[in-house]
Amino acid sequence: MTEELFNESKKYFPGGVNSPVRAFKPYPFFVKSAGGCKITDSEENTYIDHCLAYGPLILGHANPKVVREVSNQLTIGTAYGAPTENEIKLAREVVDRIPCAEMVRFCNSGTEATMSAIRLARGFTGRDKIIKFEGAYHGAHDYVLVKGGSGAACLPDSAGIPTDTTKNTLSVPFNDEEALSEMIEKEGENIACLIMEVVMGNVGCIEPKPGFLEFVRKITEENDIILIFDEVITGFRASRGGAQQYYGVTPDLTTLGKIVGGGLPMGAFCGKREIMELIAPQGPVYQAGTFSGNPISVQAGLSTLSQLDDKFYKDLERKGNFLRGNIESIIDDEQYNIQCVGLASMFQIYLNPAEVYNYADAQKSDTESFLRYFRALLKEGVFIPPSQFECNFISSAHSMADLQDTSDAIEIALAVAFNKKNKY
Repeated sequence: MTEELFNESKKYFPGGVNSPVRAFKPYPFFVKSAGGCKITDSEENTYIDHCLAYGPLILGHANPKVVREVSNQLTIGTAYGAPTENEIKLAREVVDRIPCAEMVRFCNSGTEATMSAIRLARGFTGRDKIIKFEGAYHGAHDYVLVKGGSGAACLPDSAGIPTDTTKNTLSVPFNDEEALSEMIEKEGENIACLIMEVVMGNVGCIEPKPGFLEFVRKITEENDIILIFDEVITGFRASRGGAQQYYGVTPDLTTLGKIVGGGLPMGAFCGKREIMELIAPQGPVYQAGTFSGNPISVQAGLSTLSQLDDKFYKDLERKGNFLRGNIESIIDDEQYNIQCVGLASMFQIYLNPAEVYNYADAQKSDTESFLRYFRALLKEGVFIPPSQFECNFISSAHSMADLQDTSDAIEIALAVAFNKKNKY
């Protein structure tokens, strides 16, 4: 049935999918339903889900409170094109939780949030150039689809983007203070902002080295460069106040997505009042959207954030430590020369003998063995993103028994990946 669905899907969607990362060979499974930490495909196979829609489902699938309150909202309207009180309530939650947030603008996706935050930084500074870190993903808009490069304006990472569009996008390696210093020394007076994933969650899961965030904050302040933390993944996941609270470094602007919409399409950007006040209609930087502050997504966000208190994060951290500890024990016992990484409720295994500090390091990972590992996990009833360069997640719906089952599956899947077990 899955193959038939995929063949039918290819008639209507390029590559048979609506987002590239969902594709894997020979074909992806098609979801029938999901609940808690489990997802079920069209052939009635059920998996423990550590993809979790690539991060937003911190409460798991179909959380009862979210379902109930969103269902109630559906009965009174799905879109208004006018303000609602719930928008204010959700904005208040964001400002209360995110250290840099004094004002908020809701939008429809993480891509929209990063695009708008960069525009805002340019409007505030009157400068054109931006810095990003190599391999960081900040959405699918033209200015940031640049991954390679070393110290110069970079070429687009996608067909259809004019080279002139990315001539103002500069790229340096993550965790490299010297490279960043050299770039800012050369281009500082032209740089509007530095945008960064605090934890690089689209190259697997790469944490900043000790002191690196503090260095970034200091050098951007000294050169009047707006610091944007892209917390589309880490916002409300790394901690109650995101990665900026977790690491104790506060940016000027923050972009949010995923969890802020409680599993429904939504994004946001927030930050210092003096910068945010430049957004239209109050200021000259234009940003708009028919579905911005959509009441369904806003309600899902409210229903989700209302459940994320300090006790919630302590429990999730305990689960993350348990799973990562189990994985590290497997690696040690079997003497695999690979890396288990992660923090809070995020984790990944790099099939790489060396520690991973940046995009170039990650690219040295064994992607062919990773695909064997991924397929073996599916056979064992565990679903993770089908890429070495994505992050895996834990939700509050995962029990300790579920995490033990995941650990057992990982032990088998790694043996298959490294040809120690010919089970499949």
